[in-house]
Amino acid sequence: MKGMKRLGSNKGFSLIEIIIVIALMGTLATFMIGNLGNLFSGGQQDAAKLWVDTTIKTPLMRYRIDIGSYPSTEEGLNALLKAPEGKEERWKGPYVEKMAKDPWSNPYQYRFPGVKNANGANGYDVWSWGPTGKESDDVIGNWEPEKKH
Repeated sequence: MKGMKRLGSNKGFSLIEIIIVIALMGTLATFMIGNLGNLFSGGQQDAAKLWVDTTIKTPLMRYRIDIGSYPSTEEGLNALLKAPEGKEERWKGPYVEKMAKDPWSNPYQYRFPGVKNANGANGYDVWSWGPTGKESDDVIGNWEPEKKH
């Protein structure tokens, strides 16, 4: 019986080894899925901060150059889409294609003159209420955050 293979040799994985590997993969997957919320949450806050600090800056500056000042609080960011009453002649917009919403599907907030922005009378406040959608510690604005003591 020279050409026959031995049936007793075991070169594969046992059932117990496969179960252990599957259990480890399940544990890792549970850990990863549990942390996905934190990963996306940080990305949403970063996106909102980028929008209030940078993205809206150019359209507002173009509006200011054409009109002579930033939109008033009452006119709001919609002044970038449609000429405010009495300013149609100088308005050269629209300055944005559509008004963006924050990552939580809420409208961005705007105020001119700014109260929190360090630029004084030349500054404006733009902010997102953050994930709560209302005034809270999660506000993301175009100003330096207040230092906690």
